[in-house]
Amino acid sequence: MIRIAQPLLGEEEEQAVLAALRSGRLAQGPLVRRFEEAFARYTGVREGVAVSSGTAALHVALLAHGVGPGDEVVTSPFTFVATANAVLATGARPVFADVSEEDFNLDPARAGESISERTRALLPVHLYGQAADMEALPVLARRHGLALVEDACQAVGASFGGRKVGSFGTGCFSFYATKNMTTGEGGMITTDDPELAARARLLRDHGQRRRYVSETLGYNLRMTEVAAALGLTQLQKLDALNERRRANARYLTEHLPGVTTPRELPGRHHVYHQYTIRVSLPAGPAGRGRDALLRYLRDRDIEAAVFYPLPVHKQPLYRGLGYHRQRLPVAERLSREVLSLPVHPGLSREDLEAVVSAVREGLAAGRPRRVAMRGADG
Repeated sequence: MIRIAQPLLGEEEEQAVLAALRSGRLAQGPLVRRFEEAFARYTGVREGVAVSSGTAALHVALLAHGVGPGDEVVTSPFTFVATANAVLATGARPVFADVSEEDFNLDPARAGESISERTRALLPVHLYGQAADMEALPVLARRHGLALVEDACQAVGASFGGRKVGSFGTGCFSFYATKNMTTGEGGMITTDDPELAARARLLRDHGQRRRYVSETLGYNLRMTEVAAALGLTQLQKLDALNERRRANARYLTEHLPGVTTPRELPGRHHVYHQYTIRVSLPAGPAGRGRDALLRYLRDRDIEAAVFYPLPVHKQPLYRGLGYHRQRLPVAERLSREVLSLPVHPGLSREDLEAVVSAVREGLAAGRPRRVAMRGADG
């Protein structure tokens, strides 16, 4: 089976974890602090705050900005549901603005139309490893006095105009097992604001600045020393792993017929968390062309996947909250057409050739009307 994702862990990671275990310090400690400092330097910001997951990063970042009941947060409907769930967890209301056909990320024009007097934050997603429009979106946030919280959970190492994502506002990263670098589970908040970082550290640890002295309502969202040991080692390899993803993406683009070239937009450095094609639908039941190709690939032991088959406003949770009445045509169309192919750095040339061959055969067998390629998710 050619997997859609495969963490690359070697002897360096094993030795780092063993050293952490032998230290006798397993909860948040000196390795976590070292990882925070190293990740902040890598991202180009002053502060890093390690937490237990990417979802925790989003939740804590929003709370640290004072987002709460009665507030609204403008965000993307075409993302993993955790983005919007983090908003709900603060007591605020997510407001969905449609995405762009160009990069599948939050459309600045649509986002601007969605801002109201209750809007407290703008929450763009750097989907599939490509930065959102970090020229227009920060301007929009400043114009309206909004916090800018970047969901960079799929885009560690990506950049816009030579500047790393997570450095334009408050960055939120995930180190889940399938991400471009992993700590198993884990996340990071990045910021240039020391006061915001201090609030985030309170929130992740029961509101404690000193042990057993709780200053505010907080949570247990700490990172372990074992996770930080993995993170320190993986961070040293990140750029090389991302370059292998980019090389694999170039190979797929050059060898897949019937598709347009994946578009890395000008000024952006795409890290291909996923490589996602669009399969336009032929006449007949919705999803037949894309889903037929998906089945064809899986029957040949190639693990393709759909990220995401339902936009967030169509999820059962959000339908129950009344969002299903909203019409977001680009996000809805993408959810019917996207298909992600393996691109991870563990692929061999033989694996890539097998993917190309199977896609060609699948397209010839199903003959969907049109396939368009974009760089992708996770």
